[in-house]
Amino acid sequence: MERVNKNNQDSYSQKEFKREEVYFRAEKRLKELKGFYWHLFWYLAVNIFIIVSSLIINSTYFNIGHFNAYSTVVFWGIGIGIHAITVFGKNIVFSKSWEDRQIQKFIEKDKKQWE
Repeated sequence: MERVNKNNQDSYSQKEFKREEVYFRAEKRLKELKGFYWHLFWYLAVNIFIIVSSLIINSTYFNIGHFNAYSTVVFWGIGIGIHAITVFGKNIVFSKSWEDRQIQKFIEKDKKQWE
């Protein structure tokens, strides 16, 4: 009898561990998404501030011929792009079929973990 109870208890603790692991992965994913959206927010806020203040001070600053007119936008934009790839993966184009495949994948993964 003790052996059966111990196996059930072990199985129960493994399921609880897996549930906790799933929760921590989801929490990590949420932090990654939140970090990306804050990064994007500050990118937009700072670049809008730079562009508007430069236009007010000197309207010729943002002449296409001057690299410093758009260097912040370009280089920080490259950083935003890399950050987006690390957060969202290589499949940044979120088509409906891609979403459906991802949902099915997560459902199947969760079914396997809870069984």
